[in-house]
Amino acid sequence: MIRLFDQHKIRRQKELDGIWKFVKEDGSEYDLPVPGCWEQHPELLTYRGKGTFYKKVYVREKTNIRLEFKGVSHTADVYFDDAFVVHHYNAFTGFCGIVKNVEAGEHVIKVEVDNTFGEHSALHTPNDYYTYGGMIRPVVFEEIGDVYIQNVHFKPYKQVEKWFAEITVTVENLGEEAKNVEVEVSLEDVTFVGQADMEANSSKIISWNQEFPNVKEWNSETPNLYYLKSCLKTENGKILDDYIERIGFREVSLKGYRLLLNGKPVFLKGFNRHEDYGTLGSALPLQVMVQDMDMMQEVGSNAVRTCHYPNDERFLDLCDERGMLVWEENHARGFGLERMQNPNFEKQCEDCIAEMIAQHYNHPAIVIWGILNECASETPEGREMYQKQYEQIKALDTSRPTTSATCRHFSDICLDLPDIVSFNMYSGWYQDVSVKERHEKEMDWIASAGGEGKPVIVSEFGAAAIYGYRDRGRCKWSEERQADLIRENLEVYREDPRLTGVFIWQFADCKVTEEEWFATRARCHNNKGVVDEYRRPKEAYDVVKELFPTLMGV
Repeated sequence: MIRLFDQHKIRRQKELDGIWKFVKEDGSEYDLPVPGCWEQHPELLTYRGKGTFYKKVYVREKTNIRLEFKGVSHTADVYFDDAFVVHHYNAFTGFCGIVKNVEAGEHVIKVEVDNTFGEHSALHTPNDYYTYGGMIRPVVFEEIGDVYIQNVHFKPYKQVEKWFAEITVTVENLGEEAKNVEVEVSLEDVTFVGQADMEANSSKIISWNQEFPNVKEWNSETPNLYYLKSCLKTENGKILDDYIERIGFREVSLKGYRLLLNGKPVFLKGFNRHEDYGTLGSALPLQVMVQDMDMMQEVGSNAVRTCHYPNDERFLDLCDERGMLVWEENHARGFGLERMQNPNFEKQCEDCIAEMIAQHYNHPAIVIWGILNECASETPEGREMYQKQYEQIKALDTSRPTTSATCRHFSDICLDLPDIVSFNMYSGWYQDVSVKERHEKEMDWIASAGGEGKPVIVSEFGAAAIYGYRDRGRCKWSEERQADLIRENLEVYREDPRLTGVFIWQFADCKVTEEEWFATRARCHNNKGVVDEYRRPKEAYDVVKELFPTLMGV
């Protein structure tokens, strides 16, 4: 499944799911599922290296082919009949390549995949989550004409109790001749049209500001969604292409300590959630996504943080449908200054942010953009990078606030930069200290270090427990100790009017890379989930179910 709704009714499109041929560097051959992680094969459980995927496709008539890859982990080079098409780095953002004038008949798609670590890979490193190998998200095969709709962006806003939207449609002409085309956009009973004179090998953006008088707003309780339909036509009315987006009418703003949705304060009660499941790795099927959503909502959660990378669009579609508020962030986690000074770091971060926002802009569920979790925000060099990334986000989207989760307690020099201050705190786990006293000290420091008057989120807190390990003495790694610490944290945070949200670390246990992490992560897993990697609830799950409904904001 590509999305949870059909994006095209005119354009020919199919998902290339199924079995692909995979050839490892040493020549070993395997039949592997796509989407999938190669680690699920018994001979590739720990394979970190390179390999090539092959798939035969059949084209009925001469056309242009658009190949869209939703996620390849973590570097991909794509070829069509041995002709190079596109290179991409980062497992967690999509990319596409276009092959023009493809003749009818059988063709071969070849994807060279690399999940190795090294200087070439500034963001995928040995980390507190696992970098798998393979084509972990869907692959889409499309037939397009010379002129097609590249993307559509929808930005809703409210004026004098009326809903409006700024809408942009990007059209591309792949042909060698100029074309004049018409773009018709419709939503419910509103239709509007624009013209585009397209030069050869060019793209053009057509924009509107349009009122929508009979729509209902999107929020957590009533997540009303609408289909925004764009149709590309010739001057004489022949339909060339179409593009459908699913959108919601909502505004996100800040006022004092509060995050506002449609002018009303909301308190974020959420989980940090990795895309990782038992033997499936990061290639989660829809069934697991739905189970995760059902369980998070069962305990009263209204928010999720996509730690520490952009998420699968299907999960974001599910958040749109369920009214789950999303903090989505770029891909960089826990880097000291040395890793941030990797010569590829800034460019790979810039690409990730640009792709994340371009691809996920229309999701009403996304209410916060985040960057650089626990990176070197205590250094002048780090501050320059934080500032640059915040400025990049604001240049791409001014409709959502920004934040970054810090662990540089009492030394962070970047708290004046984001719209929302967020911090990760593990009182009682890494340090045997009073949660309340440590929290008050942190909040006082935030106010003095650039965060005065801003909304504050506790972006991570929690403790580790091994599923099934019980101990009446409540020692560390027991389910009892984890449940106690989560209870103590929640009871403190629900009484603080300066907070606008809390995110438990984490929803489910996830695998970590053995390099650098084996000594502090039992089972080579981050075990701080309230459920284990197979979604079996620990005692803490019921504590959250008891206390989350009591967190209303003060």
